[in-house]
Amino acid sequence: MKKTIEEHAARFDDHATAYDESQDSDEYRACASLVVEHASPEPDDTVLDLGTGTGAIALALAPDAERVVGRDISAGMMDEAQAKAEEVGIDNLALAEGSFREPAVDDPVDIVVSNFAMHHLSDDEKREAIETIAGLAPHKFVLGDVMLFGEADPDAPFYSPEVDDPATVGTLADALTDAGFSLTAVERVHDQVGVLVAERAAVGDGVDATAADGASGAFGLDGADAEE
Repeated sequence: MKKTIEEHAARFDDHATAYDESQDSDEYRACASLVVEHASPEPDDTVLDLGTGTGAIALALAPDAERVVGRDISAGMMDEAQAKAEEVGIDNLALAEGSFREPAVDDPVDIVVSNFAMHHLSDDEKREAIETIAGLAPHKFVLGDVMLFGEADPDAPFYSPEVDDPATVGTLADALTDAGFSLTAVERVHDQVGVLVAERAAVGDGVDATAADGASGAFGLDGADAEE
């Protein structure tokens, strides 16, 4: 992580009231829509939204889920999310401070989602975060984020080298499969934006266990994408 958690929290607190207006690109909207589409919670599901921010994903999923738990390091961003939830009458959203590696969640979760947040972590920290998520035992993890389908281009959108540390898609895929997930979908929104869908199958449910091996190759993510 190129800045401390406290520095990131302060930065997002400062931009909380204007954050939604700043996220107006077609790519951001497409990524958010894909995260919501792939999450697709059932009425009895509990969804955990990590890096919930102002609640774009959490609020979109809440009407279809039993409960949505939002975690963020920025109180200012969560204040915006809570205000929006109250405005539209959503009462099944629970917000509290938490991070990728310390999500502060005790109850079982069925689905974990995150959008445009994990790229602030280093690759080792991302791996730790994914292991933490796996430890919560969700059946699905949907990650939308700044991620590299090729070589990093700091001059392209969605990448600020002073604060961002995006991983290659191959690196993320390997971390997910090492944590026990099977990569079931890869959505390329932009050369530096994508959505990964990872699922965990219960033992004996008929899912091919080999899906958890060699995900980079299976989705054409090996080579330069897997090793930078």
